[in-house]
Amino acid sequence: MIANQVLQTNIEGMKNITRVDICVMDTEGKALATTIDNVEEYEEAVMAFVNSPADSQVLQGYQFFKVFDDHQLEYVVLAKGDSDDVYMVGKLAAFEIQNLLVAYKERYDKDNFIKNLLLDNLLLVDIYNRAKKLHVEVSCPRAVYLIETKDEKDGIVSEVLKGMFSPQAGDYVTAVDESSLILIKSVESTTTPETLHELAETIVAMMNAEALLDVKVAYGTVVQELKDVSKSYKEAKMALDVG
Repeated sequence: MIANQVLQTNIEGMKNITRVDICVMDTEGKALATTIDNVEEYEEAVMAFVNSPADSQVLQGYQFFKVFDDHQLEYVVLAKGDSDDVYMVGKLAAFEIQNLLVAYKERYDKDNFIKNLLLDNLLLVDIYNRAKKLHVEVSCPRAVYLIETKDEKDGIVSEVLKGMFSPQAGDYVTAVDESSLILIKSVESTTTPETLHELAETIVAMMNAEALLDVKVAYGTVVQELKDVSKSYKEAKMALDVG
């Protein structure tokens, strides 16, 4: 499911552009995000729409639209007004939320894949099949960094790391326990131990500057194949334990 704050930000942005009020409801008629007042008045109408075979409908001066996830109804979008322009805005809002569903699903599927990869929970054939499906490069030099913080600010650490390292560059940030975060860093095949160490120092400095946190950082050696990422992770974990 998409976070309600993300839904709210999106529909507020659409209203600012189109001047059309929009509401996103769940399949029980409860508002998840809205720019419309008194949306609870339309709960029964939404429930009737949910149980109807129609994908869109005009009712009580509102346009109703269904948003599906793999043929499963997830959301109902309301757009205030019954004109053709409002219909178009409602369709665009439903289309945007549909795309967000796909993006969120891929994100969390990929995160689950990376976690299982680190923990050696996947067969070799599963690694290659899922990597292809999730568009994860198989033959790419990578090193695993383990970042440990002593307090309960892992959310801040995660945000700083995600700001420093991008999935578009082949980098992934995740966690497999509550005590540390993991960075899988895409590197050059010629990367030296000195370069790995310099990056670790950069992470420590950035955490101190951006989040005012003292962290411990350990890293494993560079591996050439996706299937060997767990080896680098185990080395980083051992280094952190020994350190």
